[in-house]
Amino acid sequence: MANTKVNDASVGRALKMWLKFIRAYSTYNKKAAEHIKNFGLTLSQLWVIECLGHSGPLIMGELCKKTFLSAGNMTFVVDGLEKAGIAERIYTEDDRRSILVRLTPKGQKIYTEAFSSHAVYLTKLSSILTPEEQEEFARLLKKLGLALSEGKNV
Repeated sequence: MANTKVNDASVGRALKMWLKFIRAYSTYNKKAAEHIKNFGLTLSQLWVIECLGHSGPLIMGELCKKTFLSAGNMTFVVDGLEKAGIAERIYTEDDRRSILVRLTPKGQKIYTEAFSSHAVYLTKLSSILTPEEQEEFARLLKKLGLALSEGKNV
């Protein structure tokens, strides 16, 4: 590993930020996942339901990009949603390799009920921060995420 000659204070700040971020994310995500279990869903399933409910039917590849799930994981998630009658695959006539996924009427109902309830729950979790702090936190996370995805400062 190359020596980047970063001073001790910079290293300490970076490690402190990383640890606090990981701990907060882990706790927040665990609470979110526990709430979603009340609907008999996993976090990944709710992401897919939310994405399809918001965007409408999507090709599997687009669904992977929007939910940050791998193709293998997406197949598993959609299999489960299909088995439960929540979503269905539609093979396009032009290209049978393109698989469109859409919510069934049951899936639409779950989207409306579960997502609304979950949004209220997340609002309660987030209320620990003031509205201004929530806006600032979201802005900073976006700044960090965009910069890192563009390969800046790495």
